[in-house]
Amino acid sequence: MQIIKEQGVALYHQLAEIIINLIDKKELKENDKIPSERELCDMYNISRTTARQALSELERKGYIYKEHGKGTFVSPKIFNQQLFKFYSFTEEMKKLGKEPTSKLLGFDLIRANEEIAHKLKIKENDQIYKITRLRLADNEAMMVENTYLPESRFPDLGEKLLLSKALYEIFKEKYFVKITRATETFKSVIMNKIDSNLLNSKSGMAAMKIERITYESETVIEYTVSIARGDKFEYTVNLD
Repeated sequence: MQIIKEQGVALYHQLAEIIINLIDKKELKENDKIPSERELCDMYNISRTTARQALSELERKGYIYKEHGKGTFVSPKIFNQQLFKFYSFTEEMKKLGKEPTSKLLGFDLIRANEEIAHKLKIKENDQIYKITRLRLADNEAMMVENTYLPESRFPDLGEKLLLSKALYEIFKEKYFVKITRATETFKSVIMNKIDSNLLNSKSGMAAMKIERITYESETVIEYTVSIARGDKFEYTVNLD
């Protein structure tokens, strides 16, 4: 595509549309470096001001980001989740055309401490499962989840089963769970070193901490704490 100076459309807007088209066609991929202002001037026979205006528009719209001293890059795609009903990571990624997978990082039968017992509405020292998973979409790490389940509601839950099916499928098919509601709390946090290594992100980057409590009637059956990449997720809450 070329810039047409007699078209009547602002030159910077034409350049921005050309770059957006390259991103949409995946000729420019996430985190790819894009040409500098000077290079864009030479490629499209435009002024430095026009190139700068186009890049500013793209940055404002979230298509690109700048790193001081390094250049300008294509922004990672952000997944928007519409929060108006119960959802699962697996189903949400499928809706977006992504292939969801999970890597089981830990599976333990432990005693509930005071905090977890309070969340699950059980007694301190009751037995619970702690399940740590890395959630991926198209093999890209998205979030780290720590899930706590009361052993009394899910007897004989095993690592082999967790490796074969999604957790909510296990709930439904093996334990006949009927989820009635869930509450979620969102909090902006700074990613620690462990989570940043798992998520291939820099330590100290912004992340979203998501706490979910899932109910079957009035009984709590799940407490999950997730750390989601701040550069990958945004959430929209629909208020009726």
